[in-house]
Order: sequence, then C-alpha cells, then structure tokens
Amino acid sequence: MLIDTHSHLDFSEFDPDRDEVIKRAQENGIAYIVNIGSSLASSKNSHALAKKYEFVYTAVGIHPHEADHFDDLTRQEIEKLTNEEKIVAIGEIGLDYYKNFSKAENQRPMFESLLDLAKIKNLPVVIHSREAAVDTLSILKNKKIEKAVVHCFSGNEDFLKGCLDLGYFISFTCNITYEKAQNLRDLVKLAPLERIFLETDAPYLSPEGQRGKRNEPMNVKIVAEEISRIKGVSFEQVAQKTSEGAKKFFNLK
Repeated sequence: MLIDTHSHLDFSEFDPDRDEVIKRAQENGIAYIVNIGSSLASSKNSHALAKKYEFVYTAVGIHPHEADHFDDLTRQEIEKLTNEEKIVAIGEIGLDYYKNFSKAENQRPMFESLLDLAKIKNLPVVIHSREAAVDTLSILKNKKIEKAVVHCFSGNEDFLKGCLDLGYFISFTCNITYEKAQNLRDLVKLAPLERIFLETDAPYLSPEGQRGKRNEPMNVKIVAEEISRIKGVSFEQVAQKTSEGAKKFFNLK
C-alpha cells in the first residue's frame, strides 16, 4: 500500500483525463490520495473530488502565494469547509520567500491565522516553506503546533533537525530522483523512515526521465523506490512505514 500525501488533482492540467489519472493510481497500488487545497476555489474543488472518489481525501488551505488577497471572508469560508466530511488537514499553508508572489508581511499573518484555525479544529497542518525556514519554525513554535508535515522538503540539515525536534513529519517528492539533487538524497538518509511521507505534488516535479511532462499520483511508487535505494531497506518496508504514519496523521479510514 502506498499513499500520495500531496497532489493537486483539481488543477486544470488534469481536466482532460482526471478520471483516468485517478484510475491509474488505484491500479498501481495507491491506496489513498490526499488532495491539497491551495486557494479557496482549489479547496472547494478538492473537497468535491473527495466526495466523488472514496480513496481521495482533502486538505483545505491557502498557499502563501495567495496571501495578498487573503481576508476575513476567505478565512470564514475555509473554516466552513472544515466542517465537511473527508477534510483531514489544513494546508497547504506557510511561507514562500523564494518566488515573492505575495508580500512577506501578508504571508505571516495569514499563516498564523490558518494555524489558529487548525488548532481550533484539531486538524494537522501541511506546511509549505521555501527560503523561509527560520520564520516557519519560529511561527510553528510560537503557535505550539504539534501535528505538522513539511511538504516537498527542500531545506537544509538545520531545518530538517528543527522540524524533527518538534515531532513533525517530512515529505519527499519525485525531485529526489533528479541527477543534481544529492543534497535532497542526503536529507532522506538523515530523516528517520517512520517520520517520512511520500508525495508527488502532481502535476509538478515529475521524476527523472519524465521531466517536462505532467506528474501524477501513480509516480509516488518511484519516490518509494528511490527512498528504498537511498536507505538500503526494502520497498515493502518503505511502503509500510510511510503508510502507517500517513494513515494515522491524516486519520484516513
């Protein structure tokens, strides 16, 4: 059993063949997909997918790129969504100082507001952090967040240690297969297997040999294979440990 803990199947890249993509995932041993909201519209569409497909669950949240447009009404709408069935986390939320699609001074209060919501609703959080490790950890510590996964991990060893010390999970995607990604593979070695999740971040970050093409959930198997190779453990052990952690974290039924 494998779990893709972070996909964006609601994105327009999947409009031509979404049903076929989801069917391929099932046929390739993907037991669950957690589809991740990145805006209010995306969160609503993600929930619609979860209602349609039994093995799809969703997280609702606002990506830091959207922070300049965040307001109280948006937060209220996200809060309403958390009352629906199959909403298993708040995310993706966080900070992104790399692209700067929204102002840092707007990202931080939105992040804090949605973390507060997660605490109120007793939901885990899916964290996006890019070039923002210090602020991310500071805010998470200040808010006393206990259940979090840092998705598509791309930080350094210090950030990894900071996340692990707080009891968080680390999620790796197909970019660990890239020829020039030895730094990520070194982090995979350092992270305990029982604290790792698998993800694709589809439609992004297709594995080596497929770069430039659309990624999809069935490729989470490639992430598991690469982690198996890096850590020198069996594929079955990777599948078991990562799935056990993800099922419990997201309360997947």
